[in-house]
Amino acid sequence: MRDFHDVSAILHDVDIVINAAALKQVPTCEYFPFQAVMTNICGAENIVRAICEKRIPVETIVGVSTDKVCKSVNVMGMTKAIQERIFMQANMRCPETRFICVRYGNVLASRGSVIPLFIDQIRRGGPVTITTTDMTRFLISLNQAVDMIFDAVKDSHRGETYIPRIPSARIVDLAKALIDKRDIKIKTIGIRPGEKIHEILISEEECHRTEERGKYYVIESILPELQHGRKIVPVLNKEYSSSENNVGVSELKTLLKKHRLTVEDILHPEEELLR
Repeated sequence: MRDFHDVSAILHDVDIVINAAALKQVPTCEYFPFQAVMTNICGAENIVRAICEKRIPVETIVGVSTDKVCKSVNVMGMTKAIQERIFMQANMRCPETRFICVRYGNVLASRGSVIPLFIDQIRRGGPVTITTTDMTRFLISLNQAVDMIFDAVKDSHRGETYIPRIPSARIVDLAKALIDKRDIKIKTIGIRPGEKIHEILISEEECHRTEERGKYYVIESILPELQHGRKIVPVLNKEYSSSENNVGVSELKTLLKKHRLTVEDILHPEEELLR
């Protein structure tokens, strides 16, 4: 991503690019902010520049973004917010290529996320560590995230951003759902550098450009040149925040079982027997 010539070389004979490359862990980006700039911003610019300067006929670019871009207070969110803008404006620089974005929250059990951490802590007998009892996050499965990318490729217009309608939950309740009936304590350790208590998938400023399309919200581009002349009927009158409509522990247990993400699913049978 960081090398223009490497990016140029791999774009030939490609129809669709899904850019999921990112420095994505919030504390890491706080300690190494310029590394986040190089990957999250300069990497995106390398894709656009290669298509533009080399006249490479790529049909669609999908930028995979994050809820942390809304009212961002951390380096990860700030750099990904600029990445979104680079891809949106690229529709004007490279008019033969469609640039779109998808934006979602925590992918269940993805690398570096809380579920693998909690399960490892449960396996060791605890405690399970949380940053604060108030913290909430949007939750999406890997399959849902991938399906949304495919749906955006199929149906989106240039400059649009797809947002899933997904549940949110308190992280402490997610810990309780995984612990279940085990005698394991929960320990509060404090917020890490750059973390927010709640995340936002659609900001107040974006609401008037947001419409409903099937099972998604879709945000029209901020640039008037990329707006499609249709009258948007806003479906939101306030920001779409993880602080509201949280699911409870029993609903989280059902969600984890559905996606085979319970401790019993992930631990070996003999390890669970020892617990």
